[in-house]
Amino acid sequence: MLIIDCHCHAGQGDGLTGPWDTDAPLAPYLAWADEAGIQRTVLFAAFHSDYAVANAEVARLVRQQPERFYGFAFVHAQRDRGRIRELVGTAVQQYGFCGIKCHRFDARISREICDVARAFRLPVLYDVVGEIAVVELLGEQYPDVNFIIPHLGSFSDDWRAQAGLIDHLVRFPNIYTDTSGVRRFDILQRAVHRAGAHKFLFGSDGPWLHPGVELAKIKALHLSREEAQQVVAGNLLGLLSTVQAQPNAAALRRIAVPAAELSQEWRDPWLVRP
Repeated sequence: MLIIDCHCHAGQGDGLTGPWDTDAPLAPYLAWADEAGIQRTVLFAAFHSDYAVANAEVARLVRQQPERFYGFAFVHAQRDRGRIRELVGTAVQQYGFCGIKCHRFDARISREICDVARAFRLPVLYDVVGEIAVVELLGEQYPDVNFIIPHLGSFSDDWRAQAGLIDHLVRFPNIYTDTSGVRRFDILQRAVHRAGAHKFLFGSDGPWLHPGVELAKIKALHLSREEAQQVVAGNLLGLLSTVQAQPNAAALRRIAVPAAELSQEWRDPWLVRP
């Protein structure tokens, strides 16, 4: 059975805060993946202060083993404002990348990212860090863009976020999740039962998590062979099948670039009191 890990970081960051922005070495990950029978992997950068540089490093790794790796372009919604199209265009047309990665730790996802994804028909893997309310907007505003919300909505096992994401998976055809780093197995099992195996992708969050350990969770779900094949490869391949290197011209003209920096403070005007 073909097994693809949809979530693995690779390359060096330029920070020194923790593993996430310092180094994501592939060598130990690949040994673990081989042992677990994982044949292919989606790679994207570690956190970095310049994702043009970081994506180029990932492209170098993908070129070394193109039959084994897929590349996703990491972008920063705030810092890369106004150049998302350029970054993603380079990644798709020069590097052969097939998806976008962004993270709430950097900044909240923007219309610009979603519009560029629409133009290239790319899936977007967006770590919401527990802020699942935005998934409602992504599902409604961009029904033709597929989103993968990793960790069932929360790497830190926020029960409220993970339980809440299940409803979005059920309601929106374009919302998917991955299984990386989900430790509350009862919630994962309930989510698969309610939303269906067709909404889940196997991921490890390597190289910091062992892909074999993460894969064991999929086996523990006791899915049918057809459902398991969907989770470990079929669903991802379906999302990648729509990617087009030549973007839709009309969609490109509708890319919304914010005129000013986006506020990172979450404010609801209906709740603000004078």
